[in-house]
Amino acid sequence: MAKGKYHKWLTDEGMTLLEGWARDGLTDEQIAYNMGIAVRTLYVWKERFHQIMHSLKKGKEVADFEVENALYKRALGYNYEEVKTHVEELNGKKKKKVEKTHKHIPADVTAQIFWLKNRKPKEWRDKQDLEHTGNIGVTIIDNIPKSGKK
Repeated sequence: MAKGKYHKWLTDEGMTLLEGWARDGLTDEQIAYNMGIAVRTLYVWKERFHQIMHSLKKGKEVADFEVENALYKRALGYNYEEVKTHVEELNGKKKKKVEKTHKHIPADVTAQIFWLKNRKPKEWRDKQDLEHTGNIGVTIIDNIPKSGKK
Protein backbone atom coordinates (compact mmCIF):
# COMPACT_ATOMS: atom_id res chain seq x y z
CA MET A 1 0.00 0.00 0.00
CA ALA A 2 1.34 3.37 -0.98
CA LYS A 3 1.88 5.76 1.91
CA GLY A 4 -0.92 8.32 2.18
CA LYS A 5 -3.22 6.43 -0.23
CA TYR A 6 -6.17 7.27 2.02
CA HIS A 7 -5.91 10.99 1.19
CA LYS A 8 -7.77 10.66 -2.10
CA TRP A 9 -10.71 9.02 -0.29
CA LEU A 10 -11.02 11.97 2.11
CA THR A 11 -11.80 14.36 -0.77
CA ASP A 12 -15.36 15.30 -1.73
CA GLU A 13 -15.07 13.14 -4.85
CA GLY A 14 -13.74 10.19 -2.86
CA MET A 15 -16.49 10.47 -0.26
CA THR A 16 -19.15 10.65 -2.98
CA LEU A 17 -17.76 7.54 -4.66
CA LEU A 18 -17.68 5.60 -1.38
CA GLU A 19 -21.23 6.64 -0.55
CA GLY A 20 -22.40 5.63 -4.02
CA TRP A 21 -20.82 2.19 -3.80
CA ALA A 22 -22.45 1.63 -0.41
CA ARG A 23 -25.81 2.86 -1.75
CA ASP A 24 -25.47 0.43 -4.68
CA GLY A 25 -25.28 -2.42 -2.16
CA LEU A 26 -21.59 -3.29 -2.41
CA THR A 27 -20.10 -5.09 0.59
CA ASP A 28 -17.07 -3.79 2.47
CA GLU A 29 -14.99 -6.43 0.68
CA GLN A 30 -16.14 -5.16 -2.74
CA ILE A 31 -15.61 -1.53 -1.76
CA ALA A 32 -12.09 -2.29 -0.53
CA TYR A 33 -11.36 -4.06 -3.83
CA ASN A 34 -12.62 -1.02 -5.77
CA MET A 35 -10.39 1.19 -3.63
CA GLY A 36 -7.39 -1.04 -4.30
CA ILE A 37 -6.87 -1.95 -0.66
CA ALA A 38 -7.35 -4.97 1.59
CA VAL A 39 -10.61 -5.17 3.50
CA ARG A 40 -8.64 -5.06 6.78
CA THR A 41 -7.17 -1.73 5.67
CA LEU A 42 -10.68 -0.43 5.03
CA TYR A 43 -11.70 -1.45 8.57
CA VAL A 44 -8.68 0.41 9.98
CA TRP A 45 -9.47 3.49 7.89
CA LYS A 46 -13.12 3.44 9.00
CA GLU A 47 -11.94 3.59 12.61
CA ARG A 48 -9.22 6.15 11.96
CA PHE A 49 -11.05 8.44 9.51
CA HIS A 50 -14.62 9.02 10.60
CA GLN A 51 -15.40 10.73 7.28
CA ILE A 52 -14.94 7.39 5.49
CA MET A 53 -17.12 5.57 8.01
CA HIS A 54 -19.78 8.30 7.74
CA SER A 55 -19.86 8.16 3.92
CA LEU A 56 -20.26 4.38 3.90
CA LYS A 57 -22.90 4.47 6.63
CA LYS A 58 -24.85 7.21 4.84
CA GLY A 59 -24.85 5.25 1.58
CA LYS A 60 -25.94 2.01 3.26
CA GLU A 61 -28.77 3.77 5.09
CA VAL A 62 -30.23 5.04 1.81
CA ALA A 63 -30.14 1.53 0.33
CA ASP A 64 -31.67 0.03 3.48
CA PHE A 65 -34.54 2.54 3.43
CA GLU A 66 -35.23 1.82 -0.24
CA VAL A 67 -35.35 -1.93 0.40
CA GLU A 68 -37.56 -1.44 3.48
CA ASN A 69 -39.97 0.66 1.45
CA ALA A 70 -40.03 -1.87 -1.39
CA LEU A 71 -40.70 -4.73 1.06
CA TYR A 72 -43.47 -2.76 2.75
CA LYS A 73 -45.04 -1.91 -0.61
CA ARG A 74 -44.83 -5.54 -1.75
CA ALA A 75 -46.32 -6.81 1.51
CA LEU A 76 -49.39 -4.60 1.08
CA GLY A 77 -49.73 -4.80 -2.69
CA TYR A 78 -49.87 -1.77 -4.95
CA ASN A 79 -51.18 -0.31 -8.21
CA TYR A 80 -49.08 1.17 -10.96
CA GLU A 81 -49.42 2.49 -14.46
CA GLU A 82 -47.52 0.76 -17.26
CA VAL A 83 -46.70 3.01 -20.20
CA LYS A 84 -45.78 1.56 -23.59
CA THR A 85 -44.75 3.75 -26.50
CA HIS A 86 -44.59 2.52 -30.05
CA VAL A 87 -44.59 4.00 -33.53
CA GLU A 88 -47.33 3.20 -36.03
CA GLU A 89 -47.12 3.92 -39.71
CA LEU A 90 -50.35 4.94 -41.42
CA ASN A 91 -50.46 6.18 -45.04
CA GLY A 92 -46.71 6.71 -45.05
CA LYS A 93 -46.81 8.86 -41.90
CA LYS A 94 -45.30 7.77 -38.64
CA LYS A 95 -47.37 8.38 -35.56
CA LYS A 96 -46.20 7.89 -31.98
CA LYS A 97 -48.77 6.03 -29.90
CA VAL A 98 -48.72 5.88 -26.10
CA GLU A 99 -50.60 3.06 -24.45
CA LYS A 100 -51.31 3.25 -20.71
CA THR A 101 -52.43 0.27 -18.67
CA HIS A 102 -53.33 0.24 -14.99
CA LYS A 103 -51.97 -2.84 -13.24
CA HIS A 104 -52.26 -4.26 -9.74
CA ILE A 105 -49.65 -6.25 -7.84
CA PRO A 106 -51.41 -8.21 -5.08
CA ALA A 107 -50.17 -8.34 -1.50
CA ASP A 108 -47.44 -10.93 -0.94
CA VAL A 109 -47.96 -13.20 2.07
CA THR A 110 -44.26 -14.10 2.25
CA ALA A 111 -43.30 -10.43 2.46
CA GLN A 112 -45.95 -9.94 5.17
CA ILE A 113 -44.62 -12.84 7.23
CA PHE A 114 -41.03 -11.63 6.86
CA TRP A 115 -42.04 -8.11 7.90
CA LEU A 116 -44.01 -9.28 10.94
CA LYS A 117 -41.35 -11.75 12.14
CA ASN A 118 -38.80 -8.96 12.12
CA ARG A 119 -40.96 -6.08 13.35
CA LYS A 120 -42.98 -8.02 15.96
CA PRO A 121 -40.86 -11.04 16.85
CA LYS A 122 -42.61 -11.74 20.18
CA GLU A 123 -45.91 -12.32 18.39
CA TRP A 124 -44.73 -13.72 15.04
CA ARG A 125 -41.53 -15.70 15.39
CA ASP A 126 -41.69 -19.45 14.85
CA LYS A 127 -40.54 -20.34 18.37
CA GLN A 128 -42.80 -19.12 21.14
CA ASP A 129 -41.60 -18.97 24.75
CA LEU A 130 -44.28 -20.33 27.05
CA GLU A 131 -44.19 -20.17 30.83
CA HIS A 132 -45.95 -22.61 33.08
CA THR A 133 -47.03 -21.49 36.52
CA GLY A 134 -48.34 -23.65 39.29
CA ASN A 135 -47.31 -26.94 40.82
CA ILE A 136 -46.40 -30.06 38.94
CA GLY A 137 -46.99 -33.19 40.98
CA VAL A 138 -44.57 -36.07 40.58
CA THR A 139 -45.10 -39.47 42.18
CA ILE A 140 -42.22 -41.92 42.35
CA ILE A 141 -43.26 -45.57 42.44
CA ASP A 142 -40.60 -47.72 43.98
CA ASN A 143 -42.21 -51.14 44.00
CA ILE A 144 -42.63 -51.92 40.28
CA PRO A 145 -42.04 -55.62 39.69
CA LYS A 146 -39.08 -56.49 37.48
CA SER A 147 -39.89 -57.95 34.07
CA GLY A 148 -39.62 -61.72 33.43
CA LYS A 149 -35.83 -61.96 34.15
CA LYS A 150 -34.73 -64.43 36.81
